[in-house]
Amino acid sequence: MLLTRLIKLPLRYKPWRPAHIALICEDLAGLSKQPKLSDEEHLKAVIAWIGHAQDQRLGYSDAGGVSAGWSFEDGWLPSYPETSGYIIETLLAAAKVLSEPELITRAARIVDWELSIQNDTGSFPGHFGEVGSKPVIFNTGQIMHGMIAGYLAFDRDECLVAAVRAGHWMLSQQDDDGCWRRSEHNDTPHTYNTRSAWALLRTGLIANEKILVEAAIKNIHWAMTQQTASGWFKTNAFTAKGLPFTHNIAYAIRGILESGVLLDNEEMIDAAIKASKAQAAQQGIDGWLAGVYDDNWTPKANYCCLTGLAQMCIIWQRLIHTQGIDELKVPVDRGLDFIKSNHHLSTKYAFQKGAIAGSAPIWGRYSMFEYPNWAAKFFADALMLKIARINIPQ
Repeated sequence: MLLTRLIKLPLRYKPWRPAHIALICEDLAGLSKQPKLSDEEHLKAVIAWIGHAQDQRLGYSDAGGVSAGWSFEDGWLPSYPETSGYIIETLLAAAKVLSEPELITRAARIVDWELSIQNDTGSFPGHFGEVGSKPVIFNTGQIMHGMIAGYLAFDRDECLVAAVRAGHWMLSQQDDDGCWRRSEHNDTPHTYNTRSAWALLRTGLIANEKILVEAAIKNIHWAMTQQTASGWFKTNAFTAKGLPFTHNIAYAIRGILESGVLLDNEEMIDAAIKASKAQAAQQGIDGWLAGVYDDNWTPKANYCCLTGLAQMCIIWQRLIHTQGIDELKVPVDRGLDFIKSNHHLSTKYAFQKGAIAGSAPIWGRYSMFEYPNWAAKFFADALMLKIARINIPQ
């Protein structure tokens, strides 16, 4: 069976490499499960991996950013503007929680790099920022979160200016109903852009730019029209005809929830609660969530999207802290334990030590055969929220 699986793998995943064979065998044999240690030990390891990923770009033109991660196909990937942007806030928080001031320096390096690549329009490059890459609403929004973090942490006015410029670009791309249909990944609208609307709202409130606040609210209102009776969201996948990963679902919920908290908007908070409780009801006793869900929370995958699970652990904790929904403590503990059981703190592979895979098992369809930096970021954020009750972004 193993040989058949390896033979059928597309050649781009290089199944003949010993490390790749070993990782696949571990998952097939059930040997990849790891001991669950303290929250602090797992946090130290995942933050160390993020630093290691950033160091992979030293000497390159994208130095300062954080490698998008490690993959079977390409090894260490280029710096990813989008996720490097929201890793800024993670490093700043970790510097406090772990008493590691060196992480502040790392965050400042990302800030400098992001400022250096902003487009004249105010947008930021999409994908890896390569020549010809088109700006994307979601990516720009996540970098705005990083610019706000840079402004608040370092008192750098140019960061707020950059966030405002990015916000006005987003506004220029928005349709009258609040939806973004232009400058979109795969040229299709996405409900999960609420996480960018949240960045737009934060920027507008801090900069006292009412027009940005209004644009953010319009998008959240549009997104809420996409919520079905079960609490699930339509128009929330990466492709027009696809289904959302738990990663996308969590993005949509978080943007609505945090915007609702900032605005003290009960309708927004209730929409987030409805989706969050429904997602929690799908969780296995071991903490597992399916990687993909259809309407009525019908599971459509036999693997777990670890990134989405980490994000849900953040959302559930936020609802505990802001809304007093203590019943969500069990899903949080189960979810974090499941991720810990897939978190390698001791391994001979430097690319794997402290990393979080896209999927469990590693051949799951979300970020297949990869250790993406955003999976590490959200696991770290979930742990810090549990350890120190620090919400990221603060």
